[in-house]
Amino acid sequence: MVVAATLLGGKPAAIGGGVALLAQLWAVALLRPRMRAPNPEFMARWLGGMGIRLLGVGVVLIVSATLPALLGYLGVLLPLLFLETRFLR
Repeated sequence: MVVAATLLGGKPAAIGGGVALLAQLWAVALLRPRMRAPNPEFMARWLGGMGIRLLGVGVVLIVSATLPALLGYLGVLLPLLFLETRFLR
């Protein structure tokens, strides 16, 4: 997906897509060990993952405040979020 974003949007989209991939991997690594934990622990990890993804938006805005970078971020992150539900079962 990062390659597709790069081909469509160039270097700024590659930056956004790369940040999205790193944010998603970090969020999944945070959540996965507590998938079967009691609800408060699980929700704390889930909220931490959402914070990581929001931090990724901030990183993209600071590093490359362009529309292709933000679209690259969203274009990579959204499919990964949908795949996360299958991966974490």
